[in-house]
Amino acid sequence: QVQLVESGGGLVQAGGSLRLSCAASGRTFSSSYAMGWFRQAPGKERDFVAAISWSGGSTAYADSVKGRFTISRDNAKNTVYLQMNSLKPEDTAVYYCAARSGTGYYIKGREYDYWGQGTQVTVSS
Repeated sequence: QVQLVESGGGLVQAGGSLRLSCAASGRTFSSSYAMGWFRQAPGKERDFVAAISWSGGSTAYADSVKGRFTISRDNAKNTVYLQMNSLKPEDTAVYYCAARSGTGYYIKGREYDYWGQGTQVTVSS
């Protein structure tokens, strides 16, 4: 079993920045694994935010965050990050990290096997 724990959420004013972290523990994959970030606003479906391959060489972003958010990872620490800049009120949501085995990146929630508990991000106008 793999456990994912997100941290770094909070309340920030529009235009501000936050960095989310997701630490993986437990039976971390013996080989390569992909990571992703998703978010869910109240009353809405969970949406893809960003994804990163095992090597970190390939990334993907939702159009709504492209140019503002950056996903990265430190495999030595089993941790993935989401740097969020120029935050907008519409970025307010619970942010979840996800993991699955594989060398590529994945943008659909159903493609992931493990999920964290989520961290709240609130952007005030």
